[in-house]
This record gives sequence, C-alpha cells and structure tokens, in this order.
Amino acid sequence: MASLDTTDPVVPPPARTALPRSYLLWLAGTRASLAGDAALAFALGWAASARGGRTAALVLTAITLPRAVFLLVGGAVGDRFGARRVMIAGDVVMLAAVLALAVAGRAWGAPPAMLLGFAAVVGTVDAFYLPATGSMPRRLVGKEQLPRALAVRQAGGQVAALLGAPLGAVLVAVAGLSGTALVDAATFAAVLAVMAWVRPAAEARRSPRREDPGGEVPGREALGREDQRRDVPGREVPCTESLFAGIAGGVRLAAADPVLRPALLLTAVAAAGVLPVVGLLAPLLARSDGWGPGTAGLVAAGQGAGVLLAALVAARRGPLRRIGAGAGLGLVSAAVGAAALAAVPASAPAAAVAAAVLVGTGSGVFACHLGPLVLAGAPDTHLSRVQSLLALVQSLALVVGNNALGWLAHASGPRPAIALCATLACLAGLAALTTPPLRSLRHEGR
Repeated sequence: MASLDTTDPVVPPPARTALPRSYLLWLAGTRASLAGDAALAFALGWAASARGGRTAALVLTAITLPRAVFLLVGGAVGDRFGARRVMIAGDVVMLAAVLALAVAGRAWGAPPAMLLGFAAVVGTVDAFYLPATGSMPRRLVGKEQLPRALAVRQAGGQVAALLGAPLGAVLVAVAGLSGTALVDAATFAAVLAVMAWVRPAAEARRSPRREDPGGEVPGREALGREDQRRDVPGREVPCTESLFAGIAGGVRLAAADPVLRPALLLTAVAAAGVLPVVGLLAPLLARSDGWGPGTAGLVAAGQGAGVLLAALVAARRGPLRRIGAGAGLGLVSAAVGAAALAAVPASAPAAAVAAAVLVGTGSGVFACHLGPLVLAGAPDTHLSRVQSLLALVQSLALVVGNNALGWLAHASGPRPAIALCATLACLAGLAALTTPPLRSLRHEGR
C-alpha cells in the first residue's frame, strides 16, 4: 500500500451524455427484481427473528457462507462463459426456488430448517449471480460513464429497497411468507424477459473460448499502474484451461494492484461494521422494544432512503475528487447514525427511523466513492473476477460479523451490538481519512 501512486487518475470523470437504452432497460428489470427480493428478505428476517438472535444470525450465515465459498468460482465462470448467460441461469434457479418456498410455506409455515435451506440456495446462486451482474455496467456503458451509471444503479437499488421493505411488512401481515414469495417469483419472471433481450456488445462479438480464463493478461506481468488502468482485450488461449487457473489469476491481480488491494480491505471492514446494523440488529431491536413489523420495515426503508439520497447526489454531481476522504466521511457518518440508533429509547421509534437514514446516507457515500474505483480499475478480461472478490470480502466479513453480533445481541441485547458496529465503522472511516495511501486516492475530473 505504501507504493500507491496517487498522481495517476484511476476513474474517468462522470460523462453527461445519455446512458445507453440497453443499460436503462437492464437496470429497470433488475431493480424490479430487487424490490421483490427486498420484500422477501424482510419476510425471511422477520420469520427468523421470531426464533431469537442466534437463529436469525444462522439464517443470514446460510446465505453468506455458500456465497463466500463459491464466489471466486462464480467470477471465473462469468468471465469464461459470459455474464448474461450466468444471470439467466441464476434467475431460472431462483424462480423455481421461490415458487417452492411459497408452496412449502403454505404447507408447513416457517420452520428453521426450511429457512436455512432456502437461504443456502440464495447464497449459492448469489455466488454466481453477483459477479456477473456487478460487471454488467462495464459491459453496457463506456468507462467515461461509469460513475454516473453506477450512481443511477445504486439509486435504483435503493428505490427498490425503499419500496421493498414496507411492501414486505405489508405482505407479511396480509399474506405471510408464502404470499411474499409469490410476489418475488413474479419479479424474477420479469427480469428473465429483460435478459432475453439485452445482449452486451462484447459478448455478441466474441466466443467464450477467446476469453482468457487463466488470468494472464499481456503486458501486466510487472503490474505497472498505467497498465492496470487500461482495457486489455482477451487473447486466445487453449479451451482446456481450467477455471481454477482463472481464479488464481484474479486473486493475483487484486493482491498486487495498489488500488484494488486497499479498496477491498476497506470494503471488508465497512461491511462488518455497517451492513449488520439494519439487516440483523434493527429487527432484533424492534422486537425487544415492542415496535412490531411495521416499524421494523420503516427502519429498513429509512436506511434505503439514506442510500438513495447519497446515490442521487452522486449521479448529479459525481464523487468527491479525493476518494479516500469521501469514503472516510461516509463511514464516519454511518457510525454516527449507528450510535444514535443504539441510544434511541423504546418510546421513540421515529428517532430510530431517522438514525437509520443517517446510516444509509453514510454507507451510500462510501459506496459511491469506492464502487467506480473498483470497477474501472479492473481489466476487461477480469471484470467478473474482480467483482467476485469484492463480494467475497463483504461475505467473509458478514459471516464473522453477523454471528459475533448475533451472539452478542442474544447475550446482552441488540443495543450493545449496534454500538459495537458504530465503533468499527468509525475506526474504518478514520483509517480512510488518516492513512496516506487511502487518503490520497482521488478521482479524475473533479
């Protein structure tokens, strides 16, 4: 990290030209699916929280653990066979899974074994789906449009979360887990229709056999900073090259890259300190304070509203020039929000919603700065693999964080666990603000 050259621009300035129609259509379909996923995620979290903090943490772990195990394989598969094919396969599997959940939920309710089994399916599909969908903006738009495209994507995702959490609360009250699963199934059918039409130009031009699954990119042996920023077309390699060689190539690239390496490390710490606040601990806090599912849904929606606000500002104005400062300020803001949530009295649920908005705003500012950096810093031949590493560090952090925080919440209540998250997020933010390699990272064009 000490060798990071902060004079090289790493992300091009946000372009003001209109985003491609194919990207906007893909975005609309996937955001609709995310709204259904958010509703079902709330229903699953609420059903699991009825069994206590340990069961809720186990359900989340059943998602994150298989995701972590298979993510690197998923990234290599996406680069080798094409992100679009992987996404279509994942949508088909999830459509079948949520329909099965709807039938099983109607017959047996929500026993822990069923929740754990469905969570494991979600995590396994995510391991292949997340690297593919994460690479799609680079496959559908030019590098100069990436910051704006990613900010619009994040804004759309938070609109989906903002609508999905209250929708999940309503569906749980009216139709239960089974009815919520049927709504999510309809959104998977919609995104399948979109993916049948959208085709990235790069995948249409070349066969998967001409991509480089082995991870050896011409001109990158020395991993010079300028070479790491360039698009490098895939070269023809023997089709017998193994996926594991591709996995190793992606890991070597990220470990040696002076920009990707600190970005991934900071992402891991931020994931452990911010993501569990609303996903795991807020439902436990709502139950312990007697707020009910409606208030829990509003807290989740407040977090989504905060991320949406940050994403809309980034889409309009672009990120701060100094990425480390922007990421650090975002994490410190999220830490303040988490500390406020831990201090909210049981008689003031509205204050919990306001605190969740601040958590979301801070995490959104962080994501809007680091997201374009990671995606623009990856060569064309490694898009899915770099995205798989980004998801992997988050998943590993969540496996540790969710279980540790779940046990702490079970033993001492959710408030001390939320306070611990605030401390961790604050330390990560201060590291980004004070560590020279991170503090000096900057975007071009601001």
